[in-house]
Amino acid sequence: MKSPHPYTDLCKAKRLIVTADDYGLSVPVNEAVECAHCNGVLSAASLMVGGPAADDAVERARKLPSLGVGLHLTLLDGRPVLPPDQIPSLVGPDGRFLSDPFRFGLALSISPDLRRQADAEINAQFERFHRMGLRLDHINAHRHFHLHPVVLQSIIRIAPRFGRAPVRTPLEPFIPSFRASRSRVLWRFFSSFFYFAHTRRMHRRLREAGIPSNDHLFGLNDSGALTERLLLGFLDNLPDGVTEIYCHPATRRWDGKDNLPSSYRPEDELAALLSPVVKKAIEKHGLQSWSYRAFRDSVHKAASERATKRSL
Repeated sequence: MKSPHPYTDLCKAKRLIVTADDYGLSVPVNEAVECAHCNGVLSAASLMVGGPAADDAVERARKLPSLGVGLHLTLLDGRPVLPPDQIPSLVGPDGRFLSDPFRFGLALSISPDLRRQADAEINAQFERFHRMGLRLDHINAHRHFHLHPVVLQSIIRIAPRFGRAPVRTPLEPFIPSFRASRSRVLWRFFSSFFYFAHTRRMHRRLREAGIPSNDHLFGLNDSGALTERLLLGFLDNLPDGVTEIYCHPATRRWDGKDNLPSSYRPEDELAALLSPVVKKAIEKHGLQSWSYRAFRDSVHKAASERATKRSL
């Protein structure tokens, strides 16, 4: 028998989670997360435990108990947790992860040794998050690489040891996405088709493992460009179920290999998260911005109360 889906089986109403990815990548990113959570609509952040500013991120998070902090697994474009000599096939001469997702994904599918190294690194990142003393809010991966069957299998195997935190399903619904943006209709259509094909199996495997996930995701087709106008459009077109809107805010640019892509607009994204207009729009729609943890706790509480009433 399949395990019940802790979210969609118990709650069909509209629910909103607003997440910042790449937490721990730099101090400007960490500053933006703290500011947007304290003064804006940000409810969660995905932590790169091997990021250059991960310790700073954890220090800030400990002062923000309502911020849901999840694990942003990193196997591309970043720094490993394990020593490079333990995972030589995952890194280049500089000790950093490789950057080509297609070549790496193919190699991961056919090389047992590479799969072993990737599994070891994923486990190490879970362990480091646990040692940081934070409650695990959710799980996802840099560049959505948890869509890869090998990575997903590692997550499904390891996650139960850390509380079965929800795993992000990267699927942006085509019609709401286009209505919100009114741009790049063909891109949005084919992107929706591609991710739907890849997330069907993912949803099924997560459900069978008893691991919850969101229903929808916005930001996938506009990564790095979540402006106030676009965020308002998403809120106006929010579908039923649990929707995560994710972004990449920062207070400023910085130098070095770990900088965000040049096409990203991190300051504009921070401004959108801080916008009073956005906050009023969330209230107008009768919504609030949850963390995965807070929403999961509320669902479990409601289910427990219903069970108690039935037993009386």
